[in-house]
Amino acid sequence: MVRSELLLADIPAGELPLLPVEVLSKRMPELPDITIYIEALEKRIVGQMLAKVLITAPYLLRTVTPALEEAEGRRVVRLKRIGKRIGIGLENDLWLVLHLMIAGRLHWSDKAGSKSRSLALFQFSNGTLTLTEAGSRKRASLHVVSGDAALEALDPGGADVLHIELGRFSEILGSENHTLKRALTDPHLFSGIGNAYSDEILFKAKLSPFALTQKLSAEELERLFLAIRSQLIEWTDRLRRETGDRFPEKVTAFREGMAVHGRYKEPCPKCGTKVQRIRYASNETNYCPHCQTGGRLLADRSLSRLLRKDWPKMAEELE
Repeated sequence: MVRSELLLADIPAGELPLLPVEVLSKRMPELPDITIYIEALEKRIVGQMLAKVLITAPYLLRTVTPALEEAEGRRVVRLKRIGKRIGIGLENDLWLVLHLMIAGRLHWSDKAGSKSRSLALFQFSNGTLTLTEAGSRKRASLHVVSGDAALEALDPGGADVLHIELGRFSEILGSENHTLKRALTDPHLFSGIGNAYSDEILFKAKLSPFALTQKLSAEELERLFLAIRSQLIEWTDRLRRETGDRFPEKVTAFREGMAVHGRYKEPCPKCGTKVQRIRYASNETNYCPHCQTGGRLLADRSLSRLLRKDWPKMAEELE
């Protein structure tokens, strides 16, 4: 029998599509995480005056007009999720729009001051919000915009599956013939779904990440639609309970209780088969071969090309 760990050990260094350390330990906050961030911020800053904004990393600010200084002295009137961005709405229709990307995280203190190595500090009348970004690849961003039109321009336009019907979902999903993994994580198609929750959704729906969107049956489409809704609602509720009245400080890549994401080689909670993964670019897909692919192992391009005929085809070959 072929054992994957022996095959990997024989591969020369540099041949595998390895991921940066910060990518393996972080992930981009998705709809449940952003929702919890916004709820925590609503409790703390709505109605409060933004006294001072300090940017310590020049790359963070991506706009010139309106000037960042125009935000100072205005009160926060509302917050809004824009895809995977967080919009802080100020008086006179001015918006601060934060995109945390993979390693950006928000922190709150009831006192003045900031976390060490913070990229930005937002001093409110009742406390301080800071933005940090781990790792060497700096991608977090802040846009200052005025008016609804400018705000909408930052929205990729994906549909919120929690607020559409099955018919509209099927229409959007089948608009192009892509793999399910790609379609679910495309922000122009669906809002707020990323690498981690797409793994959990596809496991719940018992569908392969590589299944093609235009090849799904009506039953599979409905199963996927219900899985998206149930997983996003379940994880939002779970994070809400875990956070309580605290500010969310544990937005992490792999959460306890996830079925497949981040659980490579661990037993599937449904059938006991070892969870497998595919690495590509800065992402990783996790799945159960027994529950999702009929026992077949999915190969990433680099590794399967390297191993050729030695690449195992079925989960049983890994035993």
